[in-house]
Amino acid sequence: MTGPPYDIARVAHHVELLCGNIGRVIQGKPEVIRNAVVCLLAEGHLLLEDVPGTGKTSLARALASSLAITWNRIQFTPDLLPSDVSGVSIFNQATTEFEFKPGPIFANVVLGDEINRASPKTQSALLEVMEEGTLSADAHVYPMPKPFMVVATQNPIDMEGTYVLPEAQLDRFLMKLTVGYPTPDAEAEILRTQKMGSTVTQLVPVLSGNDVLLMIDAVKRVEVAPALEQYIVAIATVTRSMSELRLGVSPRGSLALLRAARAAAAAAGRPFVVPEDVKNIAPVVLSHRIILQPDAELQGRTGEELIARAVHSVPVPRAMAAS
Repeated sequence: MTGPPYDIARVAHHVELLCGNIGRVIQGKPEVIRNAVVCLLAEGHLLLEDVPGTGKTSLARALASSLAITWNRIQFTPDLLPSDVSGVSIFNQATTEFEFKPGPIFANVVLGDEINRASPKTQSALLEVMEEGTLSADAHVYPMPKPFMVVATQNPIDMEGTYVLPEAQLDRFLMKLTVGYPTPDAEAEILRTQKMGSTVTQLVPVLSGNDVLLMIDAVKRVEVAPALEQYIVAIATVTRSMSELRLGVSPRGSLALLRAARAAAAAAGRPFVVPEDVKNIAPVVLSHRIILQPDAELQGRTGEELIARAVHSVPVPRAMAAS
């Protein structure tokens, strides 16, 4: 990272620039795009879940193509091996030593396509790199490049040939987003702009990797009042006693919500977090970190609904509400 620190106004300007560039490919989904960018600034990993054809992969590719960084794509299949992701040691006859050949995980942005079609053993190859930013192989620890982000797509678990992501894997993702079907107007715009082919291949980078690192550094300077920290803890605590939940939000989830709220505040041009930052970002940060009771699932309850109810049940700090 080189250059003078970024102020919050510059971060907000770059966020709008990046969102606008991605929006040339993903029409009618400004909130989804913005959340994806916020996830990047919070140094988080992103899980995109939806039915095929809704633009999950296009969103991931548009994000990577909008940055002058390295990115790799991994197509997850049932026969994919952990070494196909992380890399493999090969014996060099000239030096009579084993040499580690890095796998596609060594990139600034890694697109994991249909991650839930791979076996749990292969999925577990991502646990260390997503949590610690390092890869351990043959008694050596290899750092990931900076910035580093995994953007994974998956189909709903009721579709054929899919595995359920383990809780530990889900917890590594800062956000889980659903792209959803576009509005009729947005879909007509997609037909107009992409009738000659995908526009994602025409995107040019608008920010450098160094820009992203400076933006991330600015996010870390965003202030969070102690009252707001208690507000986040109170939301997590409520989920742990909800009768519809078998597993509530963990302390890692509380920390993830704090990180995402700071990034959301910076993206909005504020050097401090307000309750609305926490409220707006909580469903996409926490809903995949909870486990519903079987009867709650049968009743059609969703994680997003229960997280929204938990947030609504916690009073906003008075000083924050007054400001």
